[in-house]
Amino acid sequence: MEIFRNFIYFILSVQEKFLAKKLEKTIGIKNKQKHKKIYSQGCFVKLESIAESERIKMEEELELILKSSDYNPNNVLKYVETHNTSVYYISSKYLLNKLGEDDGFIYPQTGIKALLLSVLIKKAPALKLPEMFVLLKDKQINNYNFIYHFYNWYAYEHGIFGIDNEAQKLLKTFLETDADVEKLQLSEIYKLQNAITQDKAAIEFVIKLCKKYDASQKALDKIKDGGANI
Repeated sequence: MEIFRNFIYFILSVQEKFLAKKLEKTIGIKNKQKHKKIYSQGCFVKLESIAESERIKMEEELELILKSSDYNPNNVLKYVETHNTSVYYISSKYLLNKLGEDDGFIYPQTGIKALLLSVLIKKAPALKLPEMFVLLKDKQINNYNFIYHFYNWYAYEHGIFGIDNEAQKLLKTFLETDADVEKLQLSEIYKLQNAITQDKAAIEFVIKLCKKYDASQKALDKIKDGGANI
């Protein structure tokens, strides 16, 4: 399990670095201005600093929620439902994948894609769909993958940069195609940059939490075996 988890993280981190490098080059060409700052409490503060502060606070809250739910996806989903996000179960993700989505957290949709997804998931046509979780019936939920999706849902609910629908569409496009970053408008480049930063943060949170959980489980096993020195 440890080898598998590290392999997945390696693939995602390589993916993130590749996109970040393309973005850095393009931003350097299109924009040579300094980072934006705002005036707050008598001094200028970088927007990046504010975003980082919000992220740290959010991750502390996330960890408390997961811990209080015993890291059990079914318990966490009950929390999700109490915050006006529906949870649906489908038999197969084949058609879901064909529509460019995967099981887990799905962002709000409109238009034709919303229509197709609503028929597939809710069995009722609609041209507008709110955010939702879509999971597979009769299949055990992968904890690591679920935490990644829960992180993104929580970030979306709290308006974190890079987690809006447009930014995530840009990220998906540049992950799955050979689209040229230099053809994007500057505002789109910043959205994509934020999406990459957010995706990397979600991955790192999952890995950090897994390591912490695994360490605590090993310590608990040692205590049960009488081999822990406390």
